[in-house]
Amino acid sequence: MLVGMATLNGKPVSADDLLPLALTNVGHFTSMRVDADGSIRGLALHLERLTRDCTIVWGAALDIGRVRECVRQALEGQTLPCVVRVTIYDPGIEMGHPAAANEPHILVSVRGAGTLPPAPLRAQSQVYERDLPHVKHTGLFGALYTRGSAQRADYDDALFVGRDGLVSEGGTWNVAFVDQAGTVVWPDAPVLPGVTMALLQQRGDHRTATVTLEQAKGMAAAFATNTSIGVRPLASIDDTEFPVDHPVLRQLQETYLSIPGEIL
Repeated sequence: MLVGMATLNGKPVSADDLLPLALTNVGHFTSMRVDADGSIRGLALHLERLTRDCTIVWGAALDIGRVRECVRQALEGQTLPCVVRVTIYDPGIEMGHPAAANEPHILVSVRGAGTLPPAPLRAQSQVYERDLPHVKHTGLFGALYTRGSAQRADYDDALFVGRDGLVSEGGTWNVAFVDQAGTVVWPDAPVLPGVTMALLQQRGDHRTATVTLEQAKGMAAAFATNTSIGVRPLASIDDTEFPVDHPVLRQLQETYLSIPGEIL
C-alpha cells in the first residue's frame, strides 16, 4: 500500500465504504509513529486506547489481533519512518439510529513522518472544550476550526482554555510546563490521556496541577506532546515567549527517544 492509500479490514477501501464516516463523522482512532526499525513506542498503550474507546463509542469489543494484522499489512512496502492511523467505525451507521451501529471496522491509513522534534510551536490561547475529551474521536471540527483561527492570526496552533479559565490541551496534542523549580507540570483538566504523555510520566518525577492561563505564561518553559511530534517546545503562548532550549526540555526529548519501541 502506498502512502495516502487506505484499507478497510485489510482490503482497499471504496468511496462507498467511507461515505458513512464522512457524513456522520462518528468513530475513534489512534495514530502511531513507526520508526525506521519498524517498532512503535507505546504500542500497547495505543492498542489499549482503541479497545477502551471502542467500548465507549460502539459498546462493542475490538479484535486487537485483527488490528495488528491490518496494520502489519498496511506497512508492507512502506518507507519508514511513517505514521499509521487506525480508525474504528461502522460503515452501517445511520444518522437517525446511531445506537444500532455496533460492528466496528478497521480503517488503516499511512502517511509520511517528519523528523523529531519538529520546529518549536507558537500557540494562541482560545476558549474551547472538546466533546468527550477522554476519547480520541473523529469529531475534529471544533479543534481544527480553532487551529485554523490561530493560523489566520499568524500562530501555529491553538491552546485550549476551558470556560473555567484552566489550560487543558491543544487540538491534537497534550501540553505541559516546566515550573521555575524545574519540575514538569501537566494540567489537571479534562484532556485526552495521550500515549506520549503517559510514556514520559512513567519515566519522570512529574506533577499534575490546575494551570490558569496566567500561571502557564509564568512557567519557565512549555512543550507539546503526541506520537507524531514527540516532545515539541512551545516558543510562545500569545505574546509570552518561552526558551526552546531549556535543559529540562532537552532531557525530555532524550528520554522519549530512548524509549524502546514495540514490534507489532
